[in-house]
Amino acid sequence: MKKPIITIERTYGSGGSAIGRLVAEKLGINCYNRQILDMTAERCGFDKEQIESAEETVPTSFLYSLLMTANPSRTLEDNLPLSDKVFIMESKIINEIAEKEDNFVLVGRCGSYVLEEKGCFSVFIYAPQEARIKRAVEEYGIKESKAENFMKKTDKRRETFFNVNTGKNWLDKDIYCLCLNSELGDELCAELIVKAYNEYNSK
Repeated sequence: MKKPIITIERTYGSGGSAIGRLVAEKLGINCYNRQILDMTAERCGFDKEQIESAEETVPTSFLYSLLMTANPSRTLEDNLPLSDKVFIMESKIINEIAEKEDNFVLVGRCGSYVLEEKGCFSVFIYAPQEARIKRAVEEYGIKESKAENFMKKTDKRRETFFNVNTGKNWLDKDIYCLCLNSELGDELCAELIVKAYNEYNSK
């Protein structure tokens, strides 16, 4: 029986990416995060910075899209805002990986929604604000004076990107198989995910 793919959504500074890598190492499988961004940038012909900005940006307004659609010289694809194009391409790449690999860890990119039909073990990683700011400063190199504002803006972009593209609530714990406070420690969180994942598969 094919095991479900592990998907991880995370608040900024909670260490979701690091925990995802640890989980992948423990299970002996691949972990995808920024690699999806790199592949999307290559296929779309944009710089990685443009793709990174677009993938968590509020989509173009409905009125703007309506006006662009009225222009007969533009195709339907032309009318799509870059954020939509990025989501479509990332979803295609994720599904291609899922066809080649039995299971893997995917961080972000609305993974639980994109892989819903293939089956996934969805995880949400969070942490108290103080702990997230501390990680942002000490591990990510963000200036302490800017850390809180950057954290809030990043979370808002991630939440909007997820909610708009999935029709679900990013912060709704009921849509995930497992939710963890990373103040427990990255290593312990990874161990708990692996244990829960294995138990989930044994049912």
